[in-house]
Amino acid sequence: MRDHPHDESTPLPDVPHRDAPHPDVWTGRATNRFQWLLALVGAAFMALGIELAVDSAWTSGVAPLVMAVVGCIAAGLLVLFGTLAFVHVDLKLDKDSLEVRCGHIGLPRRRIPLAHVAGADFEPLVTPRHWGGWGYRWRPEKGTAVVVRRGEGVVLRLWDGHTFTITVDDAESAVRVIRARLRADTPDAAR
Repeated sequence: MRDHPHDESTPLPDVPHRDAPHPDVWTGRATNRFQWLLALVGAAFMALGIELAVDSAWTSGVAPLVMAVVGCIAAGLLVLFGTLAFVHVDLKLDKDSLEVRCGHIGLPRRRIPLAHVAGADFEPLVTPRHWGGWGYRWRPEKGTAVVVRRGEGVVLRLWDGHTFTITVDDAESAVRVIRARLRADTPDAAR
């Protein structure tokens, strides 16, 4: 486990002091603009499939034509959905839970009650290479992650021993809010 790289007793320039009141709902987002290029590739596959279906000059029969059309459209849909689902990730933290939503449809989505969170750490560099690519990832030795870009992230330590990593802008602020909420829920927080 890593401790926060800054001393928590000193405030950071753009982040409120840890004892300052936090918003009722904290939201954050991370975006990957490169994914739009991959979405265009998926759209091109779909356009090729439609073009083949509408204006086919195939003389070798109907079966190869149908297979080419279906293959192009299926590959296009798969690439298009796979990339648009992970163009961005939204993180919403309220008083009771943390919710992660991916892409424009909001799927996949995961809601983690704060009662299941043992702690939160700031990770200055989360890369798709460490997780095996972009998207919703699971690695037995590392846990689960939603990685949409390279950069800072939040690592949640759950009470069941698992970890959940999310790439999000201003992850340091998210960690402070999570830690403050976790401290507020502990019985000895009234000291």
